[in-house]
Amino acid sequence: MVSGSRGPVLSSHMTDQPDSVFVERLSRLGAALLGALEAFEVVRRRLHPPAIPGLREGVRPIADRLTAALGEFTATPAPEGLGDLAAQLARAAEAAAGALGGFCAAGMPQEEIPRVLRAMRQHCRAQELLYPLRRALPPVGRYFLEPPLRERAAAFDPDPRPGVPTGIFTARNSSGARGGFSLYVPERYDPARRSPLVVALHGGSGTGDDFLWSWLTEARGRGFLLLAPTSLGSTWALMGDDVDAPALRTMVDYVRGHWQVDDEHILLTGLSDGATYTLLCGLQADRPFTALAPVSGVLHPANLVNGNLERAHGRRIYLVHGELDWMFPIALARMAAQELERAGADVTFRPIADLSHTYPREENDRILTWFDPSLALP
Repeated sequence: MVSGSRGPVLSSHMTDQPDSVFVERLSRLGAALLGALEAFEVVRRRLHPPAIPGLREGVRPIADRLTAALGEFTATPAPEGLGDLAAQLARAAEAAAGALGGFCAAGMPQEEIPRVLRAMRQHCRAQELLYPLRRALPPVGRYFLEPPLRERAAAFDPDPRPGVPTGIFTARNSSGARGGFSLYVPERYDPARRSPLVVALHGGSGTGDDFLWSWLTEARGRGFLLLAPTSLGSTWALMGDDVDAPALRTMVDYVRGHWQVDDEHILLTGLSDGATYTLLCGLQADRPFTALAPVSGVLHPANLVNGNLERAHGRRIYLVHGELDWMFPIALARMAAQELERAGADVTFRPIADLSHTYPREENDRILTWFDPSLALP
C-alpha cells in the first residue's frame, strides 16, 4: 500500500496580526535553518576523510546559530492558528541541529563513519519535515527549487487537482524497513502528458527515503517523476540471487500504472553500491531502463559472464567518478568506461577532480540534460 506524505494541513497565510516577537523569531529560525541545510549540502559534497576536521570547523558557527535561534523560537508561544506550523518548523530545525551537532561531535576514530552517516540521515529528516511548509513559508518553497527557478516558485506548487495524486508517497520505506520505495510526483504533474521517470538507487546501508532528497529539488522544478527504492537487503543484490531486479520491475510497473510515464525516457542511476547495481541490473535483458547513470561505482565482474556486456551495445551510459575516491579508485572507473566502450555502449565518462566517495549534486543538471534535453533548465 502506498501512502502520501503531505505533512500537516497548514494555512498558506498567517493570522492578520501575528505576534511581532513570534514573527521575528520565526524569521530568524527560518534563515538559520535554511543556512544550516545549505551548509550541510556543502559538507556532503566535500566529504573526504582528510577534509573532515576543516569541514567541522566551518559548520560549528552555523550549528551554534541554529541552536540559539531554535531555543528562542521554542520559548515563544505561537499565536492562535500557528501552533502546527511552529511545531513542524521546530521539528525540522531540531533534525538539522542534530545533523550538524552529530557531525561536529568529538569521538573515537572507529565511530567516525557511523557518526557521519547518522548526521546525513538527520539532514534528510530535516528536509522531509520542512518540505510540507513550502506553501506556508515562501523562503522554504524557494529553497526546494534550483536557483534559476526560485523567482517563479508559486508556479511549481499549484492548488491540488481532484483525482490527481501528487507529492511524496511511501510504500514500506520508513523506520528502517527494507524493500519499499519513496516516490515523488511533482505538484504540477499533468496527466495529459507523459513524464520522464528517474529511478535513483541509494548506496550501501542506505534507504530510498533518504536518497530521494538527492534528486527531489530537480524533479520538482523540471517536472519528472522520481522513484527512490530501498534494497531488500542491507545493500543491493551484488552477490547471490538477484532479488532486487524483480522488485524494481514491480515498482516501475506500479508507477506506470498510476501515472503517465514516458517509456522512452526512464533513467536508472545510483551511488556507490547503487551505481554498481545500476549497471548490473540495468544491462539485464527486458529491463525498462533506457539510460544508465552510475555515480562512484564499479563494473561488477558478473557483467563479464552474464551477457550484460553484449547487451551494452548501443546503450546510453553516463559514468561519473571522483578522482579522490578512496573506496573505488578512479582507475577502476576508467577500466569500466573502456570495457563498456569496447562492448559498443554509448559512454559519457565524467571524472571529477575534487570528488571523493560521495554524491556530486551539481552533476544532476548534466545528467538530466544528457538523459532528456527537454529537462534542461531554460
